[in-house]
Amino acid sequence: MSRNQATGPVLLITGGARGIGAATARLAASRGYRLAINYSRSKARALALAQEIVESGGQARAYCADVTDEIAVSTMFEAITGELGPVTTLVNNAGVDGNAGPVQDLVATAVRRLFDVNVIGTMICCREAARHMSTHRGGSGGVIVNVSSMAATIGGRDGNAVYAASKAAIDAYTVGLAKELGPQGIRINTIRPGMTNTEMTAEAMSEPDRFAAVAATIPIGRFAHVDEIAAPIMWLLSDEASFISGARIDASGGGFIVR
Repeated sequence: MSRNQATGPVLLITGGARGIGAATARLAASRGYRLAINYSRSKARALALAQEIVESGGQARAYCADVTDEIAVSTMFEAITGELGPVTTLVNNAGVDGNAGPVQDLVATAVRRLFDVNVIGTMICCREAARHMSTHRGGSGGVIVNVSSMAATIGGRDGNAVYAASKAAIDAYTVGLAKELGPQGIRINTIRPGMTNTEMTAEAMSEPDRFAAVAATIPIGRFAHVDEIAAPIMWLLSDEASFISGARIDASGGGFIVR
């Protein structure tokens, strides 16, 4: 399908090759979005996902860019505009969990990398989106969803305070941007998943006893499936949420049971 024939909003998903990002891409494609699937290292997966969407009758392309690289992100947005059309929706999903452990074992370089990806990378992508979407700069407006975590609400589980802090920063930044970008036709919200079955959590939860212990702290009694996070993300992107901005939506299975 040529760009002249293209219809539907253009959605960029950072870290879109797997997990919540990939689930969101598939759901968005089924609803007529044109997909820009960003990746940094997962090239084969990103290309396979894009091909899967195309073979199902949708539009999708994979774009390589490290979200911490300002030039790479800017170049990616320009490439998407030229190939799919202007980015009108963005899901900032790219993130790392760092090396969980006690504060006594904290390594500054690992902390910097975690904040570079989770916080600064999200900020850079929001900046580029605002430049393209802002009605004050000739854009048509748009919607941004930042993927945070329920860890931000409790400081994380043992040994994971640094990750939680990075997500709390995203929550605060989202609220501030909602005030700044609202007059420019841009809505921005945060989705805060609880424990979700992804590759990021698979290794930590590979021990059955540990998995069961964590699941027992969730009122619903289980982890989320990635599709259960993708669905509220898509709602936030949709016109059904047209008056929702600056919100932090918890997709948590009821929060946490403290014993």
